[in-house]
Amino acid sequence: MIRPLLFLDVDGPLNPYAAKPERRPDGYTTLRVPWTGAQGDARGLSSRRRPLRVWLNPEHGRSLLRLGFELCWATTWMGDANRWIAPVLDLPELPFVDFGDVLLQEHPDGVHWKTGPLVDYANGRPFAWVDDEQSELDQTYMTAHHQGPGLLHHVNPRIDLRESDFHTLAGFADSLDTSRITS
Repeated sequence: MIRPLLFLDVDGPLNPYAAKPERRPDGYTTLRVPWTGAQGDARGLSSRRRPLRVWLNPEHGRSLLRLGFELCWATTWMGDANRWIAPVLDLPELPFVDFGDVLLQEHPDGVHWKTGPLVDYANGRPFAWVDDEQSELDQTYMTAHHQGPGLLHHVNPRIDLRESDFHTLAGFADSLDTSRITS
């Protein structure tokens, strides 16, 4: 049996970067990530002197693993998420979508730059995508180009994943007839 994919963005769903900067949320760990390597260069911020502040809730890892999905990073962090984010959340090394040349490239039609690569990566397999930057245009694109079930789940970047989000994702996974999924 093949499990559905869960595409995970980091900044917004796991790191509430838009929360009040002077107050770390209860239960969160502060991580300081230097702006070096591919992740920093991709964002054009490698010249920053201060490390990036990331807040992570270690409980999110256990909650994500219980959902019944195959987890996959869908973030500008790409493989760096395994180095910096996964250990704090106690997640194993996860596959990631390599956005390559489309990384941060705006589309003239308003579709998010991640949407096409995620649909391609899923290749008809059911998936949920957790992010803070999706729009109706992304839903329309997914409906037109993806042959399997899909859920685009928006998360508020001020508060990140909440219990209600985990319930929505679990409900989507439970609604799938995974015995019919062959690839």
